[in-house]
Amino acid sequence: MSKNILKSIISQSNNIVFFGGAGVSTESEIPDFRSATGLYTTSAKGSYSPKEILSYSFFINHTEEFFKFYKEKMIYPQAKPNAAHYAVAKLEERGKLQAVITQNIDGLHQMAGSKKVLELHGAVHRNYCMKCGENYNVNFVLESDEVVPKCTKCKGIIRPNVTLYEESLDNIVLEDSIEYISKAETLIVAGTSLLVYPAASLIRFFNGKNLVLINKSATKYDNIANVVINDSVGKILYSASHMASGNL
Repeated sequence: MSKNILKSIISQSNNIVFFGGAGVSTESEIPDFRSATGLYTTSAKGSYSPKEILSYSFFINHTEEFFKFYKEKMIYPQAKPNAAHYAVAKLEERGKLQAVITQNIDGLHQMAGSKKVLELHGAVHRNYCMKCGENYNVNFVLESDEVVPKCTKCKGIIRPNVTLYEESLDNIVLEDSIEYISKAETLIVAGTSLLVYPAASLIRFFNGKNLVLINKSATKYDNIANVVINDSVGKILYSASHMASGNL
């Protein structure tokens, strides 16, 4: 029933914004953070917790340990877009979706064909020298002879362009996200527990007609949503978007 309502909403909306979290990429075999099989649970056996390792102060003070964890646990070079990424890209191609706002750093939305992607927490694919600003791709970081990748020009440390704990979100990305959400007719929030701030607070700027929440578990915003679906993000989005286009 909810899937049919979502199909109807998509059919009638031409100003959709998609806001996604880790659950969008789990079907691409990228682990989330807080579930029973998530990164925070399966990697919490060492001297430091994943949350500590992924902090700015840890990066500065224990750079080698940071990169050992980062390369092993945060980069998935073999990951491919799943049905959710392709469904979202197709909605944009059809002129229905105006922007993708993501908490993920994997770049899979762009790989699937999405053009307007606002990455709240940056991306593993963008890296830069902290000394001279030279840019490097993710392969350079992974294939570096040293654990800590160094700039070929000035030997400065190369860091990923991702937002670490203790760092603020990029103001421009945040402001653009707020603008898109505040002007949207339909906001589809998927694969996020809406527990991580300030990203989770973006939903409060929505003033439109249809709020859709797709997540395997409940969120604290379920009571204000028009549609709540506790199921696979990829399955629901693919089915609903194709039904709305008349392909199914």
